[in-house]
Amino acid sequence: MPSPRRSQTSTLVGTRLYFFGGQTSTITSNEVWYLELSNSFNISTPPWHNDVAMPVGYSFGTSCLSPINNSTVFLIGGRILIANTRNYSYTSSVYKFDSNTSQWTTPTINTFNPSFVARNEMQAVIDNNGKIFVFGGINHGNNDNITTTAYFDMNVLDITTMTWSITTQPQSDITYADYSATLLPNGLIVYIGGRSASSSGVNLTNMAKIQIFDTKSYVWSTKFADGSNIASRVSHSAVLTQDGNIIIYGGAKLNNSVVIGVFSDIAVLNTNSWIWSIPSISGAGAPPLTLHSATLYKNYMIIGFDIQNYTWVTTFNIPTTKNPTKQTQSNGNSSTDQAINNPSNLYIGIGIGMGVVVLAVVLFVIGFFIYKNRHKQEIIETPGTPKNDHIRETHISTVYKPGIPPPANYELTPTYGVPVPGNNHHSS
Repeated sequence: MPSPRRSQTSTLVGTRLYFFGGQTSTITSNEVWYLELSNSFNISTPPWHNDVAMPVGYSFGTSCLSPINNSTVFLIGGRILIANTRNYSYTSSVYKFDSNTSQWTTPTINTFNPSFVARNEMQAVIDNNGKIFVFGGINHGNNDNITTTAYFDMNVLDITTMTWSITTQPQSDITYADYSATLLPNGLIVYIGGRSASSSGVNLTNMAKIQIFDTKSYVWSTKFADGSNIASRVSHSAVLTQDGNIIIYGGAKLNNSVVIGVFSDIAVLNTNSWIWSIPSISGAGAPPLTLHSATLYKNYMIIGFDIQNYTWVTTFNIPTTKNPTKQTQSNGNSSTDQAINNPSNLYIGIGIGMGVVVLAVVLFVIGFFIYKNRHKQEIIETPGTPKNDHIRETHISTVYKPGIPPPANYELTPTYGVPVPGNNHHSS
């Protein structure tokens, strides 16, 4: 069981939910833990497993899973310390973890942004092409004075070439740190909440002001959401559901840089209509949380919340996932419609057809050999030939023996070079 902590980063790899580092009551941890989600469990006694420790202490960073092999985790930025000490060490801002072998490496990066060293309190997303997008963040030190150490650049790491690039954001009022970042299937990154800076100090971002970055065109835009009034916050969690909703949970309220309140509410942003709503929640509930991790696995937000029924649960049960059937204008009753709507049906049909063909060939070969066996070559002695010489009769079902005259049109044909006395035609 891991000790209590905050500011860790987490990544889902298959059925394992990994947690990296975090700050405990005494030290910045270098531990790696994971929850095994392939089996049901009670929330109060989760199935924790310990993995190989990180080479450094780590907190306030961000992580993401490679879509290239679905097994390599990248840790980006963060507050990095020499393991089991309180001494900072920024020898690398990127670490790789191979979940198959539990090995840690530090990749060589081309054209790395030197100002990214010591960057923390930001979130990364990764697209299907292997590009990691990290916006803003602040440098640790100087009492985290966001007015002087905040950044508003977009850093992009292409993990297929290990090349770093930078895009500068011209807006000065955009969120810099402690936001949530969610990548939509259309390539838009949705930034919610967080904090920015102004001449008057730290500002919390209005939750109705949704900042969006297009990963295809590298263009920023802003959406103004309607619906429920959601309190501004930092350090909340966010997950994307299959129907395009972003669910946020928890977070903190600040007075300048001091936490003066922690939230325990859940809010939902519909990214199709850009409307906020506060769902009706059942169950015992969870404590207010900030600087925490939340991950969506099937129908569960892994803080003990069922997103399908909006219910706090005490047991994590493996849900049965049903693949939605594609709707068409036809009723889908014909085999053609079913094959089109479900490619696996087409593959099954092809397999059955090939099986029938193979079976027919096998039966044909077996029948052929049975036929050959029943009509095998039979050798008989005939008058006028030496004792050891024979005339071979092949493919004749009736054998005519010496002394019994064959039909008038019956003809013996010499084969295999056996000589026949007299003319080419021999008669008994």
